[in-house]
Amino acid sequence: EYEGDRDGEGQRHGFGKARLPNGDTYEGQYEHGLRSGHGTYRFKNGALYTGDYLQNKKHGKGVFFYPDGSKYAGDWVHDQRQGYGEYLYANGDTYTGEWANNKRHGQGTYVYKETGSKYVGCWVNGIQNGPAELIHLNHRFKGRFLNGKPLGRGKFIFDIGCEQHGEYIQPVQVKETEKEEEDEDEPPLPLEPIWKVSEITKLTPWSPHDEE
Repeated sequence: EYEGDRDGEGQRHGFGKARLPNGDTYEGQYEHGLRSGHGTYRFKNGALYTGDYLQNKKHGKGVFFYPDGSKYAGDWVHDQRQGYGEYLYANGDTYTGEWANNKRHGQGTYVYKETGSKYVGCWVNGIQNGPAELIHLNHRFKGRFLNGKPLGRGKFIFDIGCEQHGEYIQPVQVKETEKEEEDEDEPPLPLEPIWKVSEITKLTPWSPHDEE
């Protein structure tokens, strides 16, 4: 069903309201039969998008409310979260920063609601990767991350005015030979990187970018 403006060829053009066969509805701008310009799209499952369209795709600036209560407000390119935007997750966490292909990618800040901790730094395909700071209530960690875990040189900076320098070392997986048969299918769980302290100092200007 459609009610609204049409062009000379009878195609939807200008402002209109439509109900789609699947129960979704759209109210907004059309150009020659396609959603283009500003509009609001309501999904039958309770989700809602309000923002810019280009040829039926979310493109430009827009806000998407997801059925689980989460919400994204920011840039879109061809139906993907891309550019700069803020995501409020269902658990109350937030991410503010750069996006590519629907994933956190580039520079961004992730705030954990439960602890108040903050990750400020690089992301690659949705994962914490590269130079970053992890900021806690009374101290912070400055270093590099790889696949979501800190690795290599870094330092903890304490609000009382001192630093602990060291590095995160990836422990080597030791294979037990006795029980080879039974759990060959199960890949070994990656071990958590271990922090090794090298020295305690007064505050220094070292940053993970220095080594690049």
